[in-house]
Amino acid sequence: MSEEQFIQHFQAIHAQLVALHGYVMPLPQRNTEQIAEILAALAASLDNLQMIYEEMQASLAASTVLEEEILQQSEQAVAERQRYYDLFQFAPDAYLLTDANGLILEANAAARKLLNIRQNSLVRMPLASFVPPVERQALRSYLNKMRQLQPVEDLEISLCPRDGKAFAAQLKVTIARDFSGDIAALRIGIRDISQYKQAEGLPLQLLQQQQDEVAQYTTPQVSSLPGSLDGLQVLIVDDETDAREFITAVLESQGIHVTAVATGAEALATLEDFRPDVLVSDIRMPDESGYSLIRKIRQLEGEKGWHIPAAALTAYLAEDREKALSAGFESHLHKLAQPTELVAMVARLAGRV
Repeated sequence: MSEEQFIQHFQAIHAQLVALHGYVMPLPQRNTEQIAEILAALAASLDNLQMIYEEMQASLAASTVLEEEILQQSEQAVAERQRYYDLFQFAPDAYLLTDANGLILEANAAARKLLNIRQNSLVRMPLASFVPPVERQALRSYLNKMRQLQPVEDLEISLCPRDGKAFAAQLKVTIARDFSGDIAALRIGIRDISQYKQAEGLPLQLLQQQQDEVAQYTTPQVSSLPGSLDGLQVLIVDDETDAREFITAVLESQGIHVTAVATGAEALATLEDFRPDVLVSDIRMPDESGYSLIRKIRQLEGEKGWHIPAAALTAYLAEDREKALSAGFESHLHKLAQPTELVAMVARLAGRV
């Protein structure tokens, strides 16, 4: 019985009581048969009210039982989640949970130990930052095949823990999907297979030599930079593919998450839904110059209410630094500069120095 129906019954009873009051007060002049009819109607209404009350009590009892069942199921779900979380955290093998692009969302204790990094620093870092630049394309191709539902085998790749030596690793990736069928996350298992490689007949000295060669790509001399760059968001704009990949590799090696686009139009579209910590843009691009792009970005910032520190890159020695700064950039760097200078500039613009 709905609340509206319950109110209607009360209103009917009230009307009958009013009518009865009108008949009872001048009783000598009223027909006793009419009074009897009203009393009968009132009795029927009271019976209906009693029935409604009993139905409401039954519904309340059913609701109480249902609430207890839901609470019990909720407690079971929490306990089950905690059990699986404990299995994940304390599993002997390293496991990561990343988004579709390899950005780390969760990591268990074994993964943190394997990569030699703390939990709060590992989350939001790109997995590619632990992969040597020479092998990052292989990782990107592997993840891309996963997203395209192409059958892929386990990936053998080098991983470089922080402040440690590179090792041969095997990645096993499975896809976790949401209710709509889209990729919600990638579950990545990591296993150190250096010993297996050695057992297969690869001499230890040769394996160590390969690891040292890999490690040199992942240890640019930026350790003197105070403060961590882990999780920093940088937007790169450059029409040259090689330049984008080189800048991406340098920055990702320091734990920076890089979004790279080829044109000013792509950069503006990206900024509609994304606010990076730093923008690094080439100045001379065929479709739109960096000068034009930074002016549009500064205008967009007025509408958004925020400010993005920006640096201009140029491959031309005669490029006017003052012109770049007056256009809206805060910093200016030549593309022939050392990788350490690029990282230091980004850190300075982001306020991490």
